[in-house]
Amino acid sequence: MPRGDSEQVRYCARVSYLWLKFSLIIYSTVFWTIDFLNDNIRRGIENYYDDLDFKNIMDFVQKQFKCCGGEDYRDWSKNQYHDCSAPGPLACGVPYTCCIRNTTDVINTMCGYKTIDKERLVAQNVIYVRGCTNAVLIWFMDNYTIMAGLLLGILLPQFLGVLLTLLYITRVEDIITEHSVTDGLLGPGAKASSEAAGTGCCLCYPN
Repeated sequence: MPRGDSEQVRYCARVSYLWLKFSLIIYSTVFWTIDFLNDNIRRGIENYYDDLDFKNIMDFVQKQFKCCGGEDYRDWSKNQYHDCSAPGPLACGVPYTCCIRNTTDVINTMCGYKTIDKERLVAQNVIYVRGCTNAVLIWFMDNYTIMAGLLLGILLPQFLGVLLTLLYITRVEDIITEHSVTDGLLGPGAKASSEAAGTGCCLCYPN
């Protein structure tokens, strides 16, 4: 195989490998992010009444996205006051921000009473049963143009930086190999061809 074709195959193989690796990282990051968010929300729910900042954020998210808990409404059983074995009126219930209500209704802070131990089909008439992690992700998918712009703005410069670095390293290795062969430092050989000397990152394009 001519030297130019060999370099072209090598460049294209490296670019393809880098793109595949990038795609796998994005795919795995999505699932890792969902588990990460669910775990952090559950930890926050445990300290819901002690952490005022988390309480305000969680109440806002549950009202804005019409959701309850992290994975689903049963996550509220992680809180010591909402656990079904706890004493008091909050036991086995969820905060009022999980409740389905009209904006004109008077707030009933006990509207989520005894809903954690109910089945989804029964509870969905009183509270939002879907988790906030899925609700937020669905909102992102519905507003994919905004998310695409954000992701491109964040990830594209990093990806291009890695790609250019890889191509630069490959080109430097080629130059070192050419000079080594020419000077006889790595063994006998003919003078290297300079056919692809100026092609750079365009080797993957057809002539």
